[in-house]
Amino acid sequence: MKKVVFVFLGCILLIGCKENQSKKPLLDSDIKDPTKNLSLEEVNLKQLDSEIKIIPIEHATAILEWNNIIIYIDPVGGVEAFEGQKQPDLILITDIHGDHLSIETLEALNTEKAKIMVPQAVADKIPENFTPQIDVLNNGDSKERYGITVEALPMYNLREEALKFHTKGRGNGYVLNIGAERLYFSGDTEDIPEMRTLQNIDKAFVCMNLPYTMTPESAADAVLEFNPKQVYPYHYRGRPEVSDVAKFKAMVYAGNPDLEVIQLDWYPNDAY
Repeated sequence: MKKVVFVFLGCILLIGCKENQSKKPLLDSDIKDPTKNLSLEEVNLKQLDSEIKIIPIEHATAILEWNNIIIYIDPVGGVEAFEGQKQPDLILITDIHGDHLSIETLEALNTEKAKIMVPQAVADKIPENFTPQIDVLNNGDSKERYGITVEALPMYNLREEALKFHTKGRGNGYVLNIGAERLYFSGDTEDIPEMRTLQNIDKAFVCMNLPYTMTPESAADAVLEFNPKQVYPYHYRGRPEVSDVAKFKAMVYAGNPDLEVIQLDWYPNDAY
């Protein structure tokens, strides 16, 4: 009888040990490493693919490269402005003005594989042969393409003397959710409430040119409120003056020295 009891207790202890082993916390070594079977060169290439490459073209026009996906923002300037660049997979257009929408450029570029995201006012101006490629996003809409979720935000003027330039609801600013990052392109706007309440922005591309958008002071004040990790001044030439980007940078650093201001060359040909 005693032997039966001992055997029974031994079985219980054995089962308990196995259960405890199965419930132990996972160690780093227990988690499968997706790069375990890759060479060092392949690991480095994989890491590079996950980074977002930013190519300024001019004024409001930019190219983003991520994970072999090519994104054109407001492509203007003719095909020559994109010489040597990769064919776009995704095109975002913010507004109807000529520094954001160029039908001539769209028709000259190789866009056969591209999806084109635009507000309705822009869609109304694009030739019908592009219709199958177009996703219409109005303020508040979002759409996923190629693993990238694009959110359309308002962009408009606040000053009475500038209301005629950009009316609320016509154009789009955009937030792009790319991998683990959120990128904001302001389009033509002033420091509107919808900008000031943005959250978790990693890279913010913020305009500042008069008389059409906002002053460096307004731009800096808005940036300090929504607090992105990095801010890229762009679209900073108006008529006739160039906005004081150095002043913008100084104001941002005075308000938050940890917020990085990155100035790219948006006017390589010194012409707008």
